[in-house]
Amino acid sequence: MEDENGVNQTQAHNLLGLKTPVPQRRNDTALTKTLRSCCVIPQRYILGVMGLLGVCNAYTMRVCLNLAITQMVNRTKSSTEHFDPDACPSDDIVGGNHTITLKPYAIFDWDEKTQGLILSGFYYGYAATQVPGGYLAEKFGGKWTLGVGLLSTALFTFLTPIVIRAGGATWLFILRVLQGMGEGPTMPALMIMLARWVPPHERGFQGALVFGGAQIGNIFGSFMSGILLSDGRDWAYVFYFFGGFGILWFTLWSLLCYSTPNTHPYISKKELNYLNKSVTTAENSSKKDPVPWKAILRSVPAWALVWAAVGHDWGYYTMVTDLPKYSHDVLKFNIATTGVLTALPYIAMWISSFIFGFVCDLCIKKGWHTIKTGRIIHTTIAATGPAICIIMASYSGCDRVAAMVYFVLSMALMGGFYSGMKVNALDLAPNYAGSLTSLVNTTSTFAGIITPQPSCNGEQHSGFVSLCW
Repeated sequence: MEDENGVNQTQAHNLLGLKTPVPQRRNDTALTKTLRSCCVIPQRYILGVMGLLGVCNAYTMRVCLNLAITQMVNRTKSSTEHFDPDACPSDDIVGGNHTITLKPYAIFDWDEKTQGLILSGFYYGYAATQVPGGYLAEKFGGKWTLGVGLLSTALFTFLTPIVIRAGGATWLFILRVLQGMGEGPTMPALMIMLARWVPPHERGFQGALVFGGAQIGNIFGSFMSGILLSDGRDWAYVFYFFGGFGILWFTLWSLLCYSTPNTHPYISKKELNYLNKSVTTAENSSKKDPVPWKAILRSVPAWALVWAAVGHDWGYYTMVTDLPKYSHDVLKFNIATTGVLTALPYIAMWISSFIFGFVCDLCIKKGWHTIKTGRIIHTTIAATGPAICIIMASYSGCDRVAAMVYFVLSMALMGGFYSGMKVNALDLAPNYAGSLTSLVNTTSTFAGIITPQPSCNGEQHSGFVSLCW
């Protein structure tokens, strides 16, 4: 079956040898008809915006510690011990005495190995709940699987200052694992909801819209953290702010979003008919076939997706985890400047992701290339371009301008990821996009565990280039 744009609805789904059930229509009630008549904005776009804010919320809670930890660790006790004449000049150095700006709330004496372990703790929990999260989302719907998971992460984020002061590094590591477990179902649940809400020829742009929330989260998280931490403020404000933001998002998500079009009370009949005609997925029911893991694990396209994600996430998690510390500890920007500059690469990625998504959808609708070719082109750009730029940044030394230009350019090119391999799970198996995404994310998340680990026998390092002092 082809839609009005000539896009085959079942061809990509059959790559895994899976059947494509026909969605069930829901009988209208008087209340439903009234609510639908009042609907003006297409609900798939409401879902897209709320999904963007949800991913934004997830990433702000994930990355806020990356910047806050620079103000939590005490490095002022013996300033000469950490000074290296070959290191980059610091914004915080006064005169010739190498006096480092005091951090009144830096009460922890954690070495680089401990900091690396704490930063990687999130990804242990994140990897552990990918597959269970995908299963729960397919069985019970993506709305509550995603919503409750992010709500738990928001509560843990809000409690972070209390937990750290009570139990130190050990309790913080455990808390970070629990935060990761709460966020684990995010991508599988969103994939399932997008598979049921978004037609194939709109997935490039919608994927850029929803998953571009990651860049909004990195931008917002870095920028606001820099502001909240400037002038020696208490780092606890960072966790209170972003934890509260997560709780507010959950309230809006609960009221506005639903797992499938046929369970949404506010959707217009025109949009409902359009989605039931153009989106080929199974409704969420207990009678749905079990996840065909055997077919998935034997699928060459599925494993190509896995390894493409591993390569992407290695570079992406390196940027997310290490760029704040690299800017502050290696390039020696002060904390306020670090917050602003760390946001720039993600602004570039966010803007470019919409450009890539628009171009990909346009080319598919015009018939200039197939869905498969479009995914390959954009995945290739998002993989090779950033790799080259990060390597060049590692050789820029203390040239701050050159280093930041390379980082910005690398993330801009990485914007092709969302219209490439990120939405490809929807093409391969729309009925089981959650399970396929959980397999991909579980494997690629190991990059997030490895990249924050210190090198040089546990001394200070950068994820881009080892700099030991």
